[in-house]
Amino acid sequence: MLFWIITAAIALVVSGILALALLRGRPGDEPPAAYDLRVYRDQLKEVDRDLARGVIGAEDAERTRAEISRRILAADAQLQKGGDTGGQPQGLGRVLAAAAVLGLIGGSLLLYRQLGVPGYGDLGLNSRIEMAEETRNSRPSQAEAETTMPARSPANEPTAEFLKLMEQLREAVQNRPDDLQGHKLLARNEAVVGNFKAAYEAQARVISILGEEAEASDYADLADLMILGVGGYVSPEAEAALRQALQRDPRNGVARYYMGLMFAQVGRPDAAFRIWNQLLREGPANAPWIPPIRGQITELAQLAGVKFTMPSTGAPLKGPSAADMAAAGDMSAEDRQDMIRNMVAGLAERLGTEGGSPEEWSRLIGAYGVLGEVNKAREIWIEAQQVFAGKPDALATVRAGAERAGLLQ
Repeated sequence: MLFWIITAAIALVVSGILALALLRGRPGDEPPAAYDLRVYRDQLKEVDRDLARGVIGAEDAERTRAEISRRILAADAQLQKGGDTGGQPQGLGRVLAAAAVLGLIGGSLLLYRQLGVPGYGDLGLNSRIEMAEETRNSRPSQAEAETTMPARSPANEPTAEFLKLMEQLREAVQNRPDDLQGHKLLARNEAVVGNFKAAYEAQARVISILGEEAEASDYADLADLMILGVGGYVSPEAEAALRQALQRDPRNGVARYYMGLMFAQVGRPDAAFRIWNQLLREGPANAPWIPPIRGQITELAQLAGVKFTMPSTGAPLKGPSAADMAAAGDMSAEDRQDMIRNMVAGLAERLGTEGGSPEEWSRLIGAYGVLGEVNKAREIWIEAQQVFAGKPDALATVRAGAERAGLLQ
């Protein structure tokens, strides 16, 4: 409230100064018309001096005196009529003064009505962060959230044979509590039939059996099943599983996506935007978390107060493929080389700003090798290893390009 009291006081003071200036016109020790009179009289004296020196003739002097005299009469009439306001219309001054006051005060109120939240107190950044942290600490547990979920049916009704096999699997797992593969299979199939609680309990048993050997993907799968079981809500228990996943692999995409979702749910759009924006730009474009991020990140950026432009999803820029080489067969050697360099430069720029698939990184490294630019190929290979750290399949794809470029023997 104090902020708006100060703002209203400033608006009143500024509008009052403007209104006073408009109502009083241009006051001063000498009105503008009196200054004009003095200038015109000096001009008459100058005409007499020019005539005495022979600079102008008598006829021109007389004509000039007549024009200056006419201006003197007009200035004197303005002085008598306008007083010390310089002749400014009083009615117009009052209208402009009223418009200035209404514009400043009324416009400020209208702007606040559109952008602000009337009726609510000030809410600074620290206060919002504290509220978000309180919401995070007091949000419902997994069990509490599950009690609010309606009964659900699987997307595809399982056959009687499948249900019979599920009963057999449950019985077998119950009799063999340390059967790792059995619990993995149970977790996957319970999720298929919509029994997410049973699914994440089976996945939790998988992690318990693995112990220290449990990987980031195991914890990410556990969190995924918990979150799916309560319609997308990230509970404290799911957050704990996500943190375990990120502790083992900070680049795990599933865990990072759900952590961003959690921050969005507890009132921290700034933290959520940072996570999702990085995920979106890293790619790859076919990652399962990319579509939901693209569908929500614009609104999230607005809540976070960030000016955001959605990255393009256009077709990947191609490097020089075999077809490109064939199409350039009629070119001179120099033109062909320039064409290839331009295509490689376009691909390099895209990967550097938007990221791309392992295949594109591999193609870029190989293309630099073909061009004989081994140093650039080596730089891209080093960068690719950082981008795809912890992703052995992706690194294997990129490694193939490094081998073609002669970087690995």
